[in-house]
Amino acid sequence: MRTISFREAIRDAILEEMERDDRVFVLGEDVIAHGGPYGVTKGIAEKFPDRIRETPISESGIAGVTLGAALVGMRPIAEIMYVDFVTCCMDEIVNQAAKIRYMFGGQTDVPLVIRLPCGAARLIAAQHSQTLEAWFMYIPGLRVVVPSTPYDAKGLMKAAIRSKDPVLYFEYKRMYSMEGPVPEEEYVIPLGQADIKREGTDVTVIATGPMVHKALEAAAKLEPEGISLEVVDPRSLAPLDKETIFRSVEKTNRVVIAEEECKTGSTGAEIAALICEERFDYLDGPIKRVAAKDVPMPYSPALVPLVIPQTEDIIAAVKSFF
Repeated sequence: MRTISFREAIRDAILEEMERDDRVFVLGEDVIAHGGPYGVTKGIAEKFPDRIRETPISESGIAGVTLGAALVGMRPIAEIMYVDFVTCCMDEIVNQAAKIRYMFGGQTDVPLVIRLPCGAARLIAAQHSQTLEAWFMYIPGLRVVVPSTPYDAKGLMKAAIRSKDPVLYFEYKRMYSMEGPVPEEEYVIPLGQADIKREGTDVTVIATGPMVHKALEAAAKLEPEGISLEVVDPRSLAPLDKETIFRSVEKTNRVVIAEEECKTGSTGAEIAALICEERFDYLDGPIKRVAAKDVPMPYSPALVPLVIPQTEDIIAAVKSFF
């Protein structure tokens, strides 16, 4: 078992899949010169010089080439430098990639991965800090993945590359340097398989991305007070592992949903609705939602923590049950 960073785990998955399958290739802005904006693809050009392509600053072009390559049998991995810029290629993703299998009666696969660095980071403000998972969770035909640890990042990336469907792979930028144990042997985490990051009995906290770690911090702080949290990480939002979530709800009867997305219309809203529709009778109280404020991300480092949920917000939501 090695200890490597989130960034290295993604890179390892890509390199291993490129070694395994010569149809896999990488494209995006600065993916050779700088390894992308956060160095994830650094070193790939040295090992596979003919299977990595730098592109112009044209997100619609990147997505269009990615889709075309997938339709002729390749397995492209595209990087959109910041998730905010995915707005420039929504037609290629939402109207084309997501619908082609259905429109052509299942005659073709659409095996592509679009990497989307997302979330707040230092001094990058409103146009480089969004979290847009819910937009794509809404679209039939797309797969949406949100890893929270290096272990999950590698296993889910390998599954995404091998998928027959288009996968939107969200990478929270603040986690790139986070380290964790990753096996040296081969493993793949199936899409649609949630993970219980911590077992508990009193409250279920369903958390995504960086909020998983804040939920674990909250659990550690509440344990001396006799409050036991179960932390559930969906890992993929489409498909969503409802059954793991429901089993936890049935056990604890109390739910907090923690996410970095803006609260209105978020993935947490969808998960809350599912629980209310299908497991309402198990709830001992209303579902509590901990999410970002409905405002653009500020530039000021002093203001960012006021927008993004903190560990204390999760603790407050949990204590409101008692």
